[in-house]
Parts: sequence; C-alpha cells; structure tokens
Amino acid sequence: MRFKICGITKIEQGIKIVQLGATDLGFICYPKSPRYVSSNQIQKIIKEIPPQTGKIGVFVNETLENIDKIVQQTNLTGIQLHGDETVEYCHKIRQILPKIELIKALRIKNIDSLNLLKTYYHKVDTLLLDAYHPNLLGGTGHTLDWEILQKLKPPVPWLLAGGLTPDNILIALNQLSPDGIDLSSGVEISPGNKDLNKVTQLFEKLNTKFD
Repeated sequence: MRFKICGITKIEQGIKIVQLGATDLGFICYPKSPRYVSSNQIQKIIKEIPPQTGKIGVFVNETLENIDKIVQQTNLTGIQLHGDETVEYCHKIRQILPKIELIKALRIKNIDSLNLLKTYYHKVDTLLLDAYHPNLLGGTGHTLDWEILQKLKPPVPWLLAGGLTPDNILIALNQLSPDGIDLSSGVEISPGNKDLNKVTQLFEKLNTKFD
C-alpha cells in the first residue's frame, strides 16, 4: 500500500517523513498554493531521499510545456493533475512523458461524481479521490463521503485523500480498500509545515493495521 504525504516544502521534513514510512512525497507545483515549491526546492529535497521513494509533482491546469520542463529539471517520478484536465490532455501527457506515472485527482461531491471516474479509466495510471470544495482545489481538511466509495472497484489503482488524519485514518481504512492514502493538511502545523509528531502518530496507527 502506498503512503503519500503531500505538500512537502522542507528538506529535513521530507527526509524524516520518508524514514517514518512514507512511500511517496508530493510537491505542489501550483504557484497560487501556500504549499508551492520551486523546481530548485524540489531538486534539493529529492537529492536527499531514497531513489525508490515516489516523487510526485502536483499541477493545476498547467501547460504541457511547463510540466515537461519541471519533470526534466527535478526528476519527478509522477505527475498528479489536480485541476480540470481532460482525458485528451491526459493523453497528450502520456505521449510527452510515457515513463512518468500519471495520477488524476478528482474531487468527489456526490455519487454522481463517480461517473466522471469512468472516463479516466485506462487513460491514467492512478486515480486520487479528494473531497469537493467550491473554492479550494485540495488541502481543504474536509473528508469526502466514504460511504459512496464502498462499492468502488476501478480497474486502475486509486488513492484516498481528503481530510485524512491520524485520528480518522483507521476508520477510513476499515470502511474502504484503497491502494494508497494521501495526506497533507491532516499532518500539518500550517500549510507546508508538517507536524512530525502527527506523522509519527499516523504511521504508528498504520503499523497496527498492516504489520
């Protein structure tokens, strides 16, 4: 199972979070986000973490040219699209960067939102399901309705996001069987500043379930 901690901005925190058990780190490449990091910052963090760790860049309605440029500069292993990117856009990304994992994030408002997932089946490598917010694209701290996901069995791996914390992670995983989880605000002191005590609590809880 994948354990992704997103919104990494500090080298020492990235190193420690991987040591605690994260399989993937997420870097926000969206300049309007309070968790934004530059290509140079990403490079510095990536140099200090194990090569097997997933390095995922999060983009929002970015140009294909800029995504390609940032991937080449930073050696990201994956791209997470967190905006209004279409299936056609995903296809173009595949052509430009065929060896890079393609993750499409979708904000789930209600059960009708699940119909949109089907259009991305086989078009991306992984789906990420986040909570819907009318104004924010992610890192909202809000959970989505886990009940509507209980019968979800997509033909591609999927990650559960949206308001996950050390306090509710086992409740979520007792209801659902995602291929991975993604946390950001649930283990933070402030946007981009991770609370290593909360990260430690998270992996202590996860270890009781998966050991």
